[in-house]
Amino acid sequence: MAPLSAGARAVLEARSADPFGYLGMHSVGGNQGVRVFLPWARQLFVVDAASGEVAGELKRVHPDGLWSGMLGHRPRFRYRLRADGAEGTTEFEDIYAFPPVLGDLDIHLLAEGTHLESYNVLGAHCREHEGVSGVSFALWAPNARRVSVVGDFNDWDGRRWSMRLRYPSGIWEIFIPGLRPGRFYKYEIVGPDGVVLPLKADPYAQRAEHPPGTASCVAEPARHCWRDRDWREARWRKNERDAPVSIYEVHLGSWRRVPDEGSRYLTYGEMAEQLVPYVRDMGFSHIELLPITEFPFDGSWGYQPIGLFAPTSRFGTPDDFRGFVDACHAAGLALWLDWVPGHFPTDPHGLARFDGTALYEHADPRQGFQRDWNTFIYNFGRREVANFLLSSARCWVDQFHVDGLRVDAVASMLYLDYSRPPGEWIPNEHGGRENLAAIAFLKRLNELIFGTGTGVTTAAEESTAWPMVSRPTYLGGLGFGFKWNMGWMHDTLRYMSLDPIHRKYHHNDLTFGLLYAFHENFILPLSHDEVVHGKGSLIGKMPGDRWQRFANLRAYYGFMWTHPGKKLLFMGGEFAQEREWNHDTSLDWHLLADPMHRGVQMVVRDLNRLYAALPALHQLDCEPEGFQWILAGDAAQSALAYLRRGRDPHELAVIVCNFTPVPRADFLLGVPRGGLWRERFNSDALEYGGSGLGNAGMVEAEAHAMHGHDHALRLVLPPLATLILTPLQERG
Repeated sequence: MAPLSAGARAVLEARSADPFGYLGMHSVGGNQGVRVFLPWARQLFVVDAASGEVAGELKRVHPDGLWSGMLGHRPRFRYRLRADGAEGTTEFEDIYAFPPVLGDLDIHLLAEGTHLESYNVLGAHCREHEGVSGVSFALWAPNARRVSVVGDFNDWDGRRWSMRLRYPSGIWEIFIPGLRPGRFYKYEIVGPDGVVLPLKADPYAQRAEHPPGTASCVAEPARHCWRDRDWREARWRKNERDAPVSIYEVHLGSWRRVPDEGSRYLTYGEMAEQLVPYVRDMGFSHIELLPITEFPFDGSWGYQPIGLFAPTSRFGTPDDFRGFVDACHAAGLALWLDWVPGHFPTDPHGLARFDGTALYEHADPRQGFQRDWNTFIYNFGRREVANFLLSSARCWVDQFHVDGLRVDAVASMLYLDYSRPPGEWIPNEHGGRENLAAIAFLKRLNELIFGTGTGVTTAAEESTAWPMVSRPTYLGGLGFGFKWNMGWMHDTLRYMSLDPIHRKYHHNDLTFGLLYAFHENFILPLSHDEVVHGKGSLIGKMPGDRWQRFANLRAYYGFMWTHPGKKLLFMGGEFAQEREWNHDTSLDWHLLADPMHRGVQMVVRDLNRLYAALPALHQLDCEPEGFQWILAGDAAQSALAYLRRGRDPHELAVIVCNFTPVPRADFLLGVPRGGLWRERFNSDALEYGGSGLGNAGMVEAEAHAMHGHDHALRLVLPPLATLILTPLQERG
């Protein structure tokens, strides 16, 4: 055999950065020649694609499978390859005969970091190219020496399908003719130091192998026929700050399983049939899913994702998920997703040192590594990284029709010194602790989401006192639609965990939240974080004997649903699950056979329906005009009373809470209106498991000045209970 050229050696040694420069058809002095790398072939022929005639035979020029041959003096022509191998003769397209797929504009926008639909061009996409069906692959890896697509379709051999580098963008691409959806693949990347990295999953994959497998999967083109146009046109009403937003937070892997089939997960389709009608019947307005962006480790609950464009394959295909979203919308339910742009896991097949360098993360661990979670932090200041994340958000809104994104761990993004001791963080250019790049990213995210005008919203899990989180960016805010009120949650749960005899010393825990309740558009969260890691369940936090524990929880829910702010409750809380949440098992649905648990479920259902029905309870959730104290300082009796108002002055509700097990007869409470008042809700009702004390459904206001009002109600306050009363002439 003749000595090999440098290009041939680079192909054989799997280090070619320009495989299209050597392989495929090439003109040499007016003659056409073809070079192919195909280790399994025994004979190899070039076939004229137009006539079907053999144009020439290639010769093996290296025993590893490099073939070459001249076809004579003729113009360039479309050709195919015909190979004889151990399994017979096959004819196929040569992948190195195809020109680039990505246009110059795509390459320019990707390099500029402004391609907000980059999910349409990067990753794997079924398409027709040059009249041939196949799959295009495109990847950003600017520091790699070589990138190859590998899978069982090429024996995971990185020498065979080396990709074309689109210099200087750092985008590698290739079109694989004849490849079909459903095939698993990864990328073999050679780093700048010449070292072959662990095989990498596709950051832009729209489908992934079912864990514990870690490969990406060529996704079927979306075929779901959406039926939610009317919903999307009116969606803004569901997400408005004056809407009755009551969110059921769900971990799909443990809401309900199928015990007769090895405790398997429900599919997206089964969730549409079971979860959706359940949530609707319970009166919730929204479902919020713990992250379903593909993730490798079940124990992360999805909060360490690797596939930011792929619904997890644990429950079905991307189209199956689209069907689930459609079912939510048909039932009148908005769907929000937990979305994690703050950090990513260290798994070797993920984004970590993706092309052999710190590509998606900061190189300096003082900026790029989050020790709390053993994760890497995105380099928000790099335009391609920010575009990757923004494109993910756009994908879930555009391709999957989700109604909101709840952004996880915003505090960890905002502060350079988050959970870091002195000396282990790098100040910003002004010497401060604020992460200026992350702040700019979050503002851009919210401008992008709200700028679509589609009614989609965002919510921030932000646990500090950062100002104006849910205020528009043009006013200097971060631009979120809502913010979780973590302070309210911590204060009130601390109060409720106390024995009632001690509560009078901690009355401020209940009232303090009203000092800042209208600084943000708040959501009151009783989330998954409060029922894990040894914290027990919500019912487990309540003091007293069994009856008192349930009464405490019912009264607390009454307080929460009438307090200013939107509502969020993690699954299982609605029926007082006793044990701490376990992501590996189903909720304890058998508890509903117990009247006490069933009573709590009825309380949540009735509160949701009342919250939606009474504008006074939701319309001014985020406005100080919607709330007025009647009785804030009765610490001795651990009692509270307040007014909620709607925009219409006729829309009123009075709420009274008794957080002791002592009934209060003849409890006089000032109200702004005379006449009959209807007891709309009593958490001590017999059907809920209470003692049945109350006001027989109705009470008349006396002409008695009290608490700054001209009339007063003479009430019976049940033990450990919340009452909701409205004037009989209320509207709505």
